Amino acid sequence: MATKGSRTGGKKTTPSKKRPASRVKKTAKSTAVQARSSAAGGAKSKKTAPVKKTGPERREPTVYSETDLKTFREEILAKRKETLDELDTLKESMMDVTTGEYVSESSNYSLHMEQGTDAMEREKTFLFASRSSKYVNQLDDALARIDAKTYGVCRICGLLVPKARLEAVPTAQTCAEYKNTGNPCERGRLALAKKKGV
Repeated sequence: MATKGSRTGGKKTTPSKKRPASRVKKTAKSTAVQARSSAAGGAKSKKTAPVKKTGPERREPTVYSETDLKTFREEILAKRKETLDELDTLKESMMDVTTGEYVSESSNYSLHMEQGTDAMEREKTFLFASRSSKYVNQLDDALARIDAKTYGVCRICGLLVPKARLEAVPTAQTCAEYKNTGNPCERGRLALAKKKGV
């Protein structure tokens, strides 16, 4: 009787112990497989994230719209008119209205001032006039670029110069960083790297 009980007890306990152990092993294996697949999935999602970031950069516009170009044209024409008016005023101050010749040291104006001061003032006036004339030429070049629809395109990297810079300096052909340092901005460096890669 005792041996039968121990046998039945042994039979009952032995299979019941083996079943949970095998289930635990299978569960551990499936958990490990799931962990690996989720880790691999996480790694794949990390690799695809930069592709999404570079997508919008490729779609960046390469020219300004007609509306923007029209606005830039109006601003440039206004600055050109203002500069030409200043240039005319400077020329009038350098020339005698009656004779049409440049004012010399023998004029009545120089009698009231020392000759050195008079010469220095005339030199300043010539310098301002030269700068204004050069600026008008740069504005004319900007208008030509508007007609060609290349206005606002950086001559270094080919990307659009920010509107804020063009509003401040309508003759600009590069970003402020390149103008100040001689190196392209971050956007420009990425664009140039892509061009070299292609």
